[in-house]
Amino acid sequence: METVQELIPLAKQMMAQKPRGKLVKLYVLGSVLALFGVLLGLVETVCSPFTAAGRLRDEQAAAAELRAARERQALRTQALQDKGKQQEAVLCGRALSHRQHAS
Repeated sequence: METVQELIPLAKQMMAQKPRGKLVKLYVLGSVLALFGVLLGLVETVCSPFTAAGRLRDEQAAAAELRAARERQALRTQALQDKGKQQEAVLCGRALSHRQHAS
């Protein structure tokens, strides 16, 4: 049933055979569902560029946030290392001064 030209002879043949009501209802239901599928596909095709742009913006914002968090972590680590070096220098200076006085 790829074209409407094939659908019309099918409908004529069905009516000539006088189908039962349940069969006609089933065909109508299938046709309505197929029509909804086509409409949903069309809406998705039309709206997909807008949603793709939104996803791209979200991904870029997440990447920028991750970079900023890494930079903050690097700065904290550097500050802790500097503080540790300063404390080590003070302790070494104290140890040397004690030795000088003791000797």
